Amino acid sequence: MGEESCPPVGPKGLGFFEKYLTVWVFLCIIAGILLGKFAPGLALYLDSIAIYSDGAPIVSIPIAICLFFMMYPIMVKIDFGEVIKAGQNLKPVSLTLFINWAIKPFTMYAISIFFLGTVFLHFIGPDAVDLVKMPLGLDLPVGATYGEGTVVLVEGIKMLEIPLWRSYLAGCILLGIAPCTAMVLVWGYLAKGNDCHTLVMVAINSLAMLLFYGPLGGFLLGVGNLPVPWEALAMSVGIYVALPLGAGYLSRKIIFRTKGEEWFNNNFLHLLTPVTIIALLVTLILLFSFKGETILAQPLTILWIAVPLFLQTCLIFVLGYVMAKMLKLTYEDAAPSAMIGASNHFEVAIATATVLFGISSGAALATVVGVLIEVPVMLLLVRFCLRTKGWFGTENA
Repeated sequence: MGEESCPPVGPKGLGFFEKYLTVWVFLCIIAGILLGKFAPGLALYLDSIAIYSDGAPIVSIPIAICLFFMMYPIMVKIDFGEVIKAGQNLKPVSLTLFINWAIKPFTMYAISIFFLGTVFLHFIGPDAVDLVKMPLGLDLPVGATYGEGTVVLVEGIKMLEIPLWRSYLAGCILLGIAPCTAMVLVWGYLAKGNDCHTLVMVAINSLAMLLFYGPLGGFLLGVGNLPVPWEALAMSVGIYVALPLGAGYLSRKIIFRTKGEEWFNNNFLHLLTPVTIIALLVTLILLFSFKGETILAQPLTILWIAVPLFLQTCLIFVLGYVMAKMLKLTYEDAAPSAMIGASNHFEVAIATATVLFGISSGAALATVVGVLIEVPVMLLLVRFCLRTKGWFGTENA
């Protein structure tokens, strides 16, 4: 008997955990915020445990550990022979690339500039300013203008004073040009999608980011010399995707050889059933504890930024989902195709915002808001997918 095909890649019903997932998510968000509020020292310490590059946290080690345990149960179930077959299906791959690189960056720009620069400008403050780092490679005199900003001297350091809303806009743009290459594996898994297809899309989008991230960011930000965070890209893909992928592949082969396929399916997978969800919930507690004080101190600011990010996520998902239906994709391919565009690679966005604008900038704050809304919104879209599965044919249709 050969390895079972993909999908399905093992039991996907998560029983008790999946049934009440919304409740657990809500409780973990509250727990995270309270932990950040009443134990800020612990939250700051955990947040500081990271791999840094040029002063920017590229990989949070606690989050990386949680993501490993989120990804591993998915990776170990994948029949890698089926991954090759999934890569030969050009429709979902082409749809993903089109949504992520021809549509998403520009809708993010349009939606963000409309809400931050018009609808919410009065609340943010039309005269409110933000101090960001000088553009890389520039040494302008104090009082000189650069784009919408003015060079000022702050504690002996030249900074660029720009409208606060434009700083938020920059952070949103950085999120818009960074499609998810890790967590989407979890979203596709929970939505009972084609895990092999999702893995193929992750690999292709990781390569696409290396090509398009810098040029698109430079064009939309208007800085022209946006540095491509090669180290952040390579390290995040390696740690968040390649590590659990390699572990899953090797352990699957070893278990098949030593224990057999029947033991793998009936015993080993049973032990892994709740691991992905538990790791997801722990990740939520960590993320919200890291930013608990920020949320409580600036609730309205978080809201102004969250609205365009939420609308962008929903719009891109709907576009991807509808176009998948028009292309006559099966549900198993349609769900992850729509989700990979809707979600963001927030680790790279945060690192880039920190390097370009500074860790205390509005741009960095906007990318953090992207983290805070990512999981709850994507879980809502997972639920929507499961409820609308009947719109599509089955995988064998």
